[in-house]
Amino acid sequence: MVIVSPSILSADFARLGEEIKVVEDAGADWIHIDVMDGHFVPNITIGPVVVSKIRGLTNLLFDVHLMINKPECFIDAFADAGADLLTIHVEASDDPLNIIKMIKSRSCKAGVSVKPDTPIEVLNNFMDHVDLILIMSVNPGFSGQRFIPSSLERIKKTRTLINESSNKNIHLQVDGGVTDENAKSIIKNGADVLVAGNYIFKSKDYKQAIRKLKGY
Repeated sequence: MVIVSPSILSADFARLGEEIKVVEDAGADWIHIDVMDGHFVPNITIGPVVVSKIRGLTNLLFDVHLMINKPECFIDAFADAGADLLTIHVEASDDPLNIIKMIKSRSCKAGVSVKPDTPIEVLNNFMDHVDLILIMSVNPGFSGQRFIPSSLERIKKTRTLINESSNKNIHLQVDGGVTDENAKSIIKNGADVLVAGNYIFKSKDYKQAIRKLKGY
């Protein structure tokens, strides 16, 4: 089954609560929350306070993507705020495995992400420890970027690594420029979780947009 996780970075923040309710009714499976600190990536977005305020609006899984330096300093804050899944970047820490253990100790699911220029092979270090791998198909930091075509091969290689590991239940998530035009190829190459921001929230019909991503 394909999971669609709309990124609220592209939602109308003046009516964020309503946007979340509407996208849930439209068939969203998860809610993707992009956290940026202005250091690891050039943009600044939201923090634990906003997450805690919207937590009571939905029972959907909160898929929190930490694009920040020193993520270990914020695991407790986001767990307390209501995150269900916390994904960190392997490039953001010298000891990602320790941070993954911190996440697990808070009864959250743990994910790792890699930027487009990070070798896929580094993921072998995390296969036995994570619930999700996130392949960035754009350079992280801003919404609305175009999907990098070479990402398809990276997705395929990552799916092979998962299939060859002892932990075959890892979700493979793709984030960046996902639309109905490339979703089929992304899924065909092994992804099972699609993050989409602009494609969903800028569409006139959220339900139709989500259905197209899922292939029906």
